Amino acid sequence: MNVPQLRMDKATFLDWAGAREERYELVGGRVVMMIRPLIGHARIVRNLVRALDSRIDHQSLEVLADVAVDAGPHTIRAPDVIVVPLGVDSRAKVTAPPVLIAEVLSDSSVTIDLGDKAAEYLRLPSLLAYLVVAQDEPKVWFWVREGDRFSPGPHVVESLDAAVAISPLGLDLPMTDIFAGVHS
Repeated sequence: MNVPQLRMDKATFLDWAGAREERYELVGGRVVMMIRPLIGHARIVRNLVRALDSRIDHQSLEVLADVAVDAGPHTIRAPDVIVVPLGVDSRAKVTAPPVLIAEVLSDSSVTIDLGDKAAEYLRLPSLLAYLVVAQDEPKVWFWVREGDRFSPGPHVVESLDAAVAISPLGLDLPMTDIFAGVHS
């Protein structure tokens, strides 16, 4: 949902959004209100946080949910789940450059998550993987940095018997872990 009368720079947006209960992103300098997620969405986010947190190197990385990421000159996004290097000040309004970003689809976000956000996130020099997780079926689209670039299109996993392989981070995320308790 666009808030058409509201345009602002990043610093103003971060101060403004921090004083609101609703969730917002800044996209090209324009304020966009985020919808409240469904229970299935929240379960997948919980599962991703658990799966990632049980597999990352806690000496150098941490998993966070729903924090601000600088995604471009006039854009601040709030991905569902991110993995970032340790050391970000707890009072910071924007996280460190992420190494992994995950978004969970909703009916209204398919085009954005697989289009605009993919284009923005894949330009981040720190990013090693971007995951887009379906909410209504066991399906994950994901991009993994191979050398100095990402493949032109996403890899797709559609079987609960498979895993999402994130080789730059040495992670395999079983689809059963991602979708545990979601389709019951």
